[in-house]
Amino acid sequence: MLDTRSAAAGVMAVPERRFAEALLALCGDWLTAHPQCACIASGMVGSRQGWVEAPYLECPAGLADAAAQLVRVAFGNGHHLHIVPGLRCTGDDGQADVMRGEETQLWGADVAAGSCCVLPGTHSKWAWLGEGDRVLGFQTHMTGEVYALLTQHGILGRLMAFGEALMPAAFDDGVRLGLQQHAHLLHTLFAARTAGLMGQRAANELPDFLSGMLIGAEIASARSGRRAAGAVTLLGDGALCDRYARALGLAGMAVQRAAHEATTRGQWRVAVAAGVTAATTTSMRDKR
Repeated sequence: MLDTRSAAAGVMAVPERRFAEALLALCGDWLTAHPQCACIASGMVGSRQGWVEAPYLECPAGLADAAAQLVRVAFGNGHHLHIVPGLRCTGDDGQADVMRGEETQLWGADVAAGSCCVLPGTHSKWAWLGEGDRVLGFQTHMTGEVYALLTQHGILGRLMAFGEALMPAAFDDGVRLGLQQHAHLLHTLFAARTAGLMGQRAANELPDFLSGMLIGAEIASARSGRRAAGAVTLLGDGALCDRYARALGLAGMAVQRAAHEATTRGQWRVAVAAGVTAATTTSMRDKR
């Protein structure tokens, strides 16, 4: 990797869908210096709200399948962006599930066939891999979004005091409760209020108690399916992955971490497989 740049805004923050202007503002000088540079993108840039909608490939699907169906978009002065398609599958419940961006991260993670991978986030993913980088299936859990909604727009947040440091005992208790009572989650969640009302937990412990409950319920749900796993590979960085590693350990599951920069490595591999690489490749991602 020669250089990196980032912007905090996702596709929903691009005004009037001016995606070409946003990309050129971020790395237009790179493209001027390297006019033959291949550009590749994955994630929500290929969604219905993104630049151009890329298709969903039906699972099982692998890197070669995605490389054969890149969506090519012209922009700027003769440049082209290649957008990686997303994946779709049907769950045990007969309902459709989709991912955009995480598939590219999986293809750059260097994990073995038969692995179960967990990608924490606003919508966390549990994905099961087969031979040849093929994604056999996956589940989406809206854990992060539900936490944000409950704490920012619901009554549970009224008693909470938010801080930077993890309250480990409160988090662990929440994880255990979520693991044990995941089938009754809509009832159990109210404990994040009553624990404060009854003086059982301090205000600054309640956010981590709730976080633990939700992550614990997610783990219990994911490992109860037909592809239950005793060990998982975590993909991602930072404090959220640390929380998941802690919760998975409490659930008795072995955890390993994937290598950093999996998305960038996955994008490069898709570009190579598609034959669109030049001496330099510019990649962009957004999983929002």
